[in-house]
Amino acid sequence: MAAHQEKKPGERNRKNAPNGSRTPQVQWGRAWEVDWFSLASIIFLLMFAPLIVYYFIMSCDQYQCSLIDPLVDLLTGNKHLSDIWNKTPALTYRAAGMYTLWVAFQVVLYVFIPDFCHKFLPGYVGGVQEGAITPAGVVNKYEINGLQAWIITHVLWFANAYYFHFFSPTIIFDNWIPLLWCANILGYVVSTFAMIKGYFFPTNATDCKFTSNFFYDYMMGIEFNPRIGKWFDFKLFFNGRPGIVAWTLINLSYAAKQQELYGQVTNSMILVNVLQGIYVLDFFWNEAWYLKTIDICHDHFGWYLGWGDCVWLPYLYTLQGLYLVNHPVQLGTANAVGILMLGLIGYYIFRVTNHQKDLFRRTNGNCKIWGKKPEYIECSYMSVDGTKHYSKLMTSGFWGWARHFNYTGDLMGSLAYCLTCGFDHILPYFYIIYMTILLTHRCIRDEHRCFSKYGKDWKRYTAAVPYRLLPGIF
Repeated sequence: MAAHQEKKPGERNRKNAPNGSRTPQVQWGRAWEVDWFSLASIIFLLMFAPLIVYYFIMSCDQYQCSLIDPLVDLLTGNKHLSDIWNKTPALTYRAAGMYTLWVAFQVVLYVFIPDFCHKFLPGYVGGVQEGAITPAGVVNKYEINGLQAWIITHVLWFANAYYFHFFSPTIIFDNWIPLLWCANILGYVVSTFAMIKGYFFPTNATDCKFTSNFFYDYMMGIEFNPRIGKWFDFKLFFNGRPGIVAWTLINLSYAAKQQELYGQVTNSMILVNVLQGIYVLDFFWNEAWYLKTIDICHDHFGWYLGWGDCVWLPYLYTLQGLYLVNHPVQLGTANAVGILMLGLIGYYIFRVTNHQKDLFRRTNGNCKIWGKKPEYIECSYMSVDGTKHYSKLMTSGFWGWARHFNYTGDLMGSLAYCLTCGFDHILPYFYIIYMTILLTHRCIRDEHRCFSKYGKDWKRYTAAVPYRLLPGIF
């Protein structure tokens, strides 16, 4: 549901010829069977995740971003649920039209405009790229053009803001709750369609998984890589577009609203725009690398990704900017510099760690990490067709410090976003709390899958790199 992803360091495939007999599939990807705890967790998320998003956005709209005051009003009888609901802006034709045009525009940029950025940007990898091998042994091709879509979208945004004036730069903020209903509709429609598609006309039936549990299959998805036509890949589109392209536009709209209300844009708002903008640009610059992450390599496409990328990501990942519209914070110079440094150091760790892994994978270990030839552990695994593949798991560089040290840098950046908002309210700190839970859970979930995939080789790897996030601690 987030853009913060990982692939094990140096995972690389070399096919051997099948031995003529069908080998049982190793547990790889999402589960075939569901325990009661997982089922309870999924039902909880299906029921309450939409309410959580609504509660946070409503709190900023009606209670100046206080998470406590709505509960106090309800518990003391000052207000009833109907009072809060009646004050909530409804879905409007304007918002529906805006959102439909927005998604349609991103579809056009994704499907119909091949990437040209890789032809003139040194070091950028775009155009047609291969993804990782799927559990069924399939290697999909993708049109990598997210950076191009981001550039085109933002050029048009700034052209409108400074020249054409077709709409106000505050348009997103001004229609934020009506747009929430549109995002929810799309999230549920695409998730439901993906489930129906998985049952009746899957892109690759061999890569589908059924648990006989409706809620789990709806939440976690049936199809591994649902597609329409040759190029429209559900996972790549909804993970990157429209939510992440919109992320920086949403923050720009918040900054424009702050300028409109107070006559200035605070340094805290600038920091949020800069630090989160760096992260978004990093995502699109490395979109080809994203094809090797857990979202693409392991997760099936269901409500978790479909609704999460349409609603959870754009509405809860941008809470800092929304808070700063309601509570402008002008940071002291020392605090602003400190927060900027924390964010940049976190980004450096995140990027260098991922670069080390990518370099190791691309060169099959024939490279230097920190001036030395990297050490690694050779692993093997089976795909569904019984073919044996090999991987190398690096134990040098940052990957020798911790098995998910890129997540450590990610969390440092997440904390920096939140610190821009001061300490008067807990709401802007939801992001670091959520990311800590998410990435810790992802560590455990990813390692469970890797153990199922690699078996005893994974035990050798964890013995060589014993810590997950914090060297010497965890």
